[in-house]
Amino acid sequence: MTCDSLIPGILRDARTVAIVGLSDKPERDSYEVAEYLQHHGYRIIPVNPANAGSHILGEHCYATLKEAGRDLGEQGVVVDVVDCFRKPEAVTDLARQAVEIGATTLWMPLGVVNEEAARIAREAGLKVVMDRCMKIEHGLLPH
Repeated sequence: MTCDSLIPGILRDARTVAIVGLSDKPERDSYEVAEYLQHHGYRIIPVNPANAGSHILGEHCYATLKEAGRDLGEQGVVVDVVDCFRKPEAVTDLARQAVEIGATTLWMPLGVVNEEAARIAREAGLKVVMDRCMKIEHGLLPH
């Protein structure tokens, strides 16, 4: 399946999006995307070690994706999408963590391409989207 054919289903079915690298600064792309997704009914899970323990957009911020997955799993919450606002080379480890926490999709925003991370995620059965913005893609869906 191509990335284009996967996106509508991912956006329709996902409820919880962990945003790795989510900034607490409203002018940053990660914040703008998170705020948009939250406004459109998604639960966002902030993951950023610099803000761990605080709240961003009203949600508890976790230091790591593994920590978020563990705590949310104990609450019966599954992370559907891991959206990686990190440098491409950092996404390989995030792909492994996404597999470990049982996420269904690894999403890399505009400008983020990591074929190794994509391979790791796909081999574990995750859907993979690279070099696409969740906010833009959601806005393109028929409403």
